[in-house]
Amino acid sequence: MIADVTIFRSAWADLDPLTLHALVTLRADIFVVEQECAYRDLDGRDVEPQTQHLWTADEQGPTSYLRVLAEPDGSTRIGRVCTRADARGQGLSRQLMTAALNGSDGTFVLDAVVLDAQAHLADWYARFGFVVDGPRYVEDGIPHVPMRRAPAV
Repeated sequence: MIADVTIFRSAWADLDPLTLHALVTLRADIFVVEQECAYRDLDGRDVEPQTQHLWTADEQGPTSYLRVLAEPDGSTRIGRVCTRADARGQGLSRQLMTAALNGSDGTFVLDAVVLDAQAHLADWYARFGFVVDGPRYVEDGIPHVPMRRAPAV
């Protein structure tokens, strides 16, 4: 496990073209190629003004990534959590989740936080306080569960 890494955070509009390309390539490599799911990754939510993109990187490019979205109901949504195959097992996604839950200014996110977890990762998300919040469903051939973390008090 890597003790401490630099976590980058940016809005889509502030990403330089090479970084943007590398982040989209990482997502496609994992969700489209590795998981063999033909789906529209670029769904329009990346460019929303409140969306934050968080990632770690090494000399080869992004190693881990997630995005944080503002939902219409006031909750926060975390999605597209992924780690490059050769960087797995180092705690990078854990560090990104912690950063996302701490918010952009380092303070704890007070809103409810939701996500749609691949079912086999539900226990991993439970470590961050998420609980299953609805029935299991299949998306793109992969079992998922909706999860929610209650607002902080």
